[in-house]
Amino acid sequence: MLNWDQTPELSAMRCCRAWVEIDLGAVDHNVRQLVAHLQGRADLMAVVKADAYGHGAVTVAQTTLAAGAKQLGVATVPEGMELRQAGIDAPILIMGAVNTVAEIQAMAQWRLQPTLVSPKQALIVSETLSRGPGTSLPVHLKLDTGMSRLGFPWQRAVELMTFVQRLPHLHIASLYSHLATADDPDPTVLKVQHQRFESAIAQLTAAGHHPPRLHLANSAATLAHPELHYDRVRVGLALYGLYPAPHLRSTLDLRPVMQVKARITHLQEIGAGTGVSYGHRFVADRPMRIAVVGIGYADGVPRALSNQMTVLINGYRVRQLGTITMDQLMLDVSALPNLQVGDLVTVLGREGDVQITADDWADQVNTISWEILCSFKHRLPRIVVGQTLSQASEARFS
Repeated sequence: MLNWDQTPELSAMRCCRAWVEIDLGAVDHNVRQLVAHLQGRADLMAVVKADAYGHGAVTVAQTTLAAGAKQLGVATVPEGMELRQAGIDAPILIMGAVNTVAEIQAMAQWRLQPTLVSPKQALIVSETLSRGPGTSLPVHLKLDTGMSRLGFPWQRAVELMTFVQRLPHLHIASLYSHLATADDPDPTVLKVQHQRFESAIAQLTAAGHHPPRLHLANSAATLAHPELHYDRVRVGLALYGLYPAPHLRSTLDLRPVMQVKARITHLQEIGAGTGVSYGHRFVADRPMRIAVVGIGYADGVPRALSNQMTVLINGYRVRQLGTITMDQLMLDVSALPNLQVGDLVTVLGREGDVQITADDWADQVNTISWEILCSFKHRLPRIVVGQTLSQASEARFS
């Protein structure tokens, strides 16, 4: 059967409406910034769950590893399998809970490393592996120090580690926890979690247990709290060039990886008093020239941005008009009389000195930049741009 996804005609058509640009040079730069920041005291785990926050898991993972990351983190078993099927051989941590026999068998087959959060779960994993070819798996024990999500109570760390160490086919690779407020300028809760993690480590040491690896820091803690780096840090958002909070923007020189582009599909003149889009939430107060752009909320532009957002055209900010629809949005281009159908619109990204970021959108609709990045749907093709340092070196010496 002909795979239409691979035909030049469809590729060209997809790029005519709207697309996402992924700058691998920016990924490479961000990873190298982070590795230098760690000064060799801790390894970097690149978190590429949720298709690398919408950036493309395989290409981002490959780029982060080439730039200095030592391990990958994903949320689910299928996410890990995708990386293995692409030929990636680095250690892969499954950070979500895994309980089914099928998932455990797949982890053994694809050499994925589970997170264990309870003795019951550990027993299920061990018994499933015992019924197979005898495969052993590295496992990571997660403690709940204040996130109240996944994890065994930190006060009972010795109980969990003692139980797991007695089970066949499991060997403990690390002990970790997750921070709930590392992006908050107020470190009160973070310090409590840190103290609890330290207390759990002390209890384990007193009982004769010595986890080979410890990790606690997410992106925010990696940037702001070197005392939390331990042996490894787990970095997600910072890989993609965004800061977890405004007060962290001076810590490292990070470059946004994603831009969203689209094209004008129609131009028309409207008179004063004319309503625009569903519900006529915008009514022209003067004659206007409007442009229709082929991107909408089904592609990932929040409908809540209706009548609030701007885009960039030729370096100018242009405001959006009316309700954002499923596949299209409208712009006021009255001040740009020379525009034509097919002209480029930067929906998210930079043109010259002007920039629209995921943080801008998040502030406008009262959400977080993580959600904005993950929202761009896959009917928008991902187009790789930019060049990594290793690619540049190869080009110079070829």
